[in-house]
Amino acid sequence: MLKIEAVLQPSKLDAVKDALLEAGIEGMTILEARGHGRQKGHTEFYRGREYTVDLLPKVKIEMVIHDEMKEKAIQAIVGAARTGRIGDGKIFISRVDEAIRIRNDERGETAL
Repeated sequence: MLKIEAVLQPSKLDAVKDALLEAGIEGMTILEARGHGRQKGHTEFYRGREYTVDLLPKVKIEMVIHDEMKEKAIQAIVGAARTGRIGDGKIFISRVDEAIRIRNDERGETAL
């Protein structure tokens, strides 16, 4: 089992979610996040004053999938989230040792 975490622009959430559902990935957790990468934020003017926005709004999608779904998930996320500009986001993949369904104590890949 693999855990995929994708941090993306909020405007791309619906497109990525739809692409993942189309790829056969149904279970996901979506979190609102704030952060920055290389773009380091930007400056804005509000009521005549300049201020720096260094933590930009982002969305984090987490999912645990079967190993064979890895490439489908990556292609769905990249295809729907890519704009070609800085700040498109990142995908992190890590191995999951165990999954347990709380309702009936199913374990392993059947718990997904």
